[in-house]
Amino acid sequence: MKAVDDLLWRHVRDLPAFRALLRAVEARFYAGLPLERPMLDLGCGDAHFASVAFGSPLEAGFDPCWGPLREARERGSHRLLSQAEGARMPYPDDVFATVISNSVLEHIPQVQPVLAEAARVLRPGGWFYFCVPGPDFLSFLSVGRALDRLWPCSPSPGGELYRRFFNRISRHHHCDGAEVWERRLEGAGLQLVRWWPYFSRRALVALEWGHYLGLPSLVCKKLTGRWVVWPSRINLWLTERLLRVYYQESLSSASSGLSTRPTETGAYLFFVARKDPQTENL
Repeated sequence: MKAVDDLLWRHVRDLPAFRALLRAVEARFYAGLPLERPMLDLGCGDAHFASVAFGSPLEAGFDPCWGPLREARERGSHRLLSQAEGARMPYPDDVFATVISNSVLEHIPQVQPVLAEAARVLRPGGWFYFCVPGPDFLSFLSVGRALDRLWPCSPSPGGELYRRFFNRISRHHHCDGAEVWERRLEGAGLQLVRWWPYFSRRALVALEWGHYLGLPSLVCKKLTGRWVVWPSRINLWLTERLLRVYYQESLSSASSGLSTRPTETGAYLFFVARKDPQTENL
């Protein structure tokens, strides 16, 4: 792993603020996990996350979209890149010791075949790490809560309409709890080892409003190919300072997830699963 202390800055200098915060928190979690090789990046996208979170290129990564893969190739953070769907991974059985899927599975409508494929390509005893938005993602949204207060019933029609809107622009198909994901993992031949929630309500509000305030970054990306034109400490000092509070508060989440049933709440859930060492693909 690369040094973890500057993970927030490594993301802020390259990404819109709301995405930088979330990805920096998630990258920090991997510092305390077994990362056995070879590793597969399920839904690698443009590979920015892998280039920051891991100290050397991963053995393989794939994504269904060619555009992000072209960016990924330029970063050199995977030894092998493939264009493929998650339900049809182009790899042999039992080949990877670790599969990671960082904020990907929530975007896939039919996720069970993808979990089955992840189990197939994992060696017996291999690790599967993934993170997704949980049920609190929707209930934490500030505009939805404000609209709920305007109606005599809660959740209100207006609040529910906003939550559906935000879920749509986030391209989420799943915001499920740990029990749902545990059943899905078991159905694919994977065992849930532990999980933890992260991202407090106020951190999620920062992400929510960051979507709207980050529109200039989207325009910049379209025009220049970069989210941040001038990634200097001077230019981004205030942004980094404001985000660091939320970054720090999320770092205690992993230590609180030592049991398989944490009591804390969070907008997102991080999962550690494993393929049964006695399992062999037929």
